[in-house]
Amino acid sequence: MDLDQLRIFARVAELGSFTQAADQLGIAKGRVSQVVQRLEAQVGARLLQRTTRRVRLTPDGEQFLERGQELIADADQLQAMFQPAASGLRGRLRIDLPNSLARDLVIPRLPEFLAAHPLLELGISTTDRRVDLVQEGFDCVLRVGPLVDAELVARPLGMMKMRNVASPAYLRANGTPKTLADLARHRIVHYAPKLGVQGAGWEYQEEGGAVRVHPMRSAIVVNGTDAYQAACLAGLGLIQAPAHGTQRLVDAGLLVDVMPHLTAAPMPVSLLYPHRRQLAPRVKAVLNWLTQVVEPYLGEPGPATVESRPT
Repeated sequence: MDLDQLRIFARVAELGSFTQAADQLGIAKGRVSQVVQRLEAQVGARLLQRTTRRVRLTPDGEQFLERGQELIADADQLQAMFQPAASGLRGRLRIDLPNSLARDLVIPRLPEFLAAHPLLELGISTTDRRVDLVQEGFDCVLRVGPLVDAELVARPLGMMKMRNVASPAYLRANGTPKTLADLARHRIVHYAPKLGVQGAGWEYQEEGGAVRVHPMRSAIVVNGTDAYQAACLAGLGLIQAPAHGTQRLVDAGLLVDVMPHLTAAPMPVSLLYPHRRQLAPRVKAVLNWLTQVVEPYLGEPGPATVESRPT
């Protein structure tokens, strides 16, 4: 057996699918099946249990995968030790980023990172949904909000400060709210991961730290961050959004801060990656670089908060 065979087997095991593994690796499904069959013949044990719906590891397969992943990580580190420093990292990486963080913070800084590592190939997903890191083959994800993936390793980066904004046209037409009571005459743009979800409201944090939600009317519900911001710019209502993503619009006079004393609770920002004893050097490098890029825009790490707010 060789490392390429181990990598193919590991991807099948992680995804639970020959087809998905073949798609992500860019090889034919038939080759993936042949590699797994060859490995099983070499070790003299069945490593995967195949059903019509799912591919699962056998007990022998679980032991084989654990040791195989260690060998792959060791090989990656060994290779990196003897690469000329000028050549930088090499290989492929797949990362998922919140749309606004990718647009405003990460992608503008990518040229300098890739210039230092010209042999590295990055696949970047920007989506407002929560991807399955393992099933979809990501090496790491940058996540905003509370963490629910207990099987993953998390690196807390800090807390994302929120602000309340509205368009000048909206405020001219409806007035500027000063208190919670004033919100009865206003509308909010409601963000919900799934359309049809009710419960629009104004979130704010009391002096003691307790988080409250003041019910409000909404004229529109959106499930994407770009639409959320566009609706506010169009004068469709107030929004509560990350400070970093709206700063340039406030500076340009396209949005205006309102009720700064009644802002939503900051949201935790974390980097997540699979729970492995060792990480490939390229993954470690990207994790460290993302930390350096994002941390300066965040406050100190704190408790998790509301899960469904846009980022």
